[in-house]
Amino acid sequence: MKLQLIGGGKMGQALAGGLLSSGWLRPEELTIVEVVAELRAALETLFPGVKVAEVPLPEVDTILAVKPWSIVEVAAGLVRPGRVLSIAAGVTLGTIEAALPTGTPVIRSMPNTPALLAAGASALAGGASATEADLDWATQILAAVGQVVVVTESQIDAVTGLSGSGPAYFFLVGEALADAGVAVGLPRATAELLAYQTMLGSARMLLESGDPASVLRAGVTTPAGTTAAGTSQLERHGVRAAMIAAVEAATDRSRELGRPAT
Repeated sequence: MKLQLIGGGKMGQALAGGLLSSGWLRPEELTIVEVVAELRAALETLFPGVKVAEVPLPEVDTILAVKPWSIVEVAAGLVRPGRVLSIAAGVTLGTIEAALPTGTPVIRSMPNTPALLAAGASALAGGASATEADLDWATQILAAVGQVVVVTESQIDAVTGLSGSGPAYFFLVGEALADAGVAVGLPRATAELLAYQTMLGSARMLLESGDPASVLRAGVTTPAGTTAAGTSQLERHGVRAAMIAAVEAATDRSRELGRPAT
């Protein structure tokens, strides 16, 4: 057995699907551990050939895809695991390491929900016993569902605030753009299609053009034109400041989640 994934929720399913479709492992090399019986049955249908179990296996490299409040209990129940990759928000490397046998290589990561479409953005940081080979192992796993960067653990909470929570910010913007289209006379379906495709195309330009966002924005903005009129209202209503405040608030909340309960 090559890998076990503990937690069969949405992110666990995204990782399993990405690893299998990329060929990183074969179905018989993966075990998904899930305590909910109904979800176990669904996972068996979703991933033919993958073993679905109720309890973790001993001596197997492990992905922890469980909720933050249960990760210590789950980690403490592992028997001589190989490497451990956690995707739990806010839970520090030290907390996870303390629940595992001494010397277990631990990697903490923060993926995001576009991983469900193999379009995720993930960051990872290694613990005290994690080697370059361990980081490479974790990078390969996360690369199966999107882009990956290596950061220090002190930066993981900022990653959570930016890309971990970021899809919700974009969903809110997409919702607002579509509502605005309806407000100025477009049918709902047309407004949604135009808003969402505009966001997708703009994101691709940001990633693929090689130009900074400020240059791309200037390229769309004719002096005294329609775009200038629109962006001036965004600045007037504090959209830039609101985005910064949102990332800061989510970062702070991630840090709070990682603090020991008193």
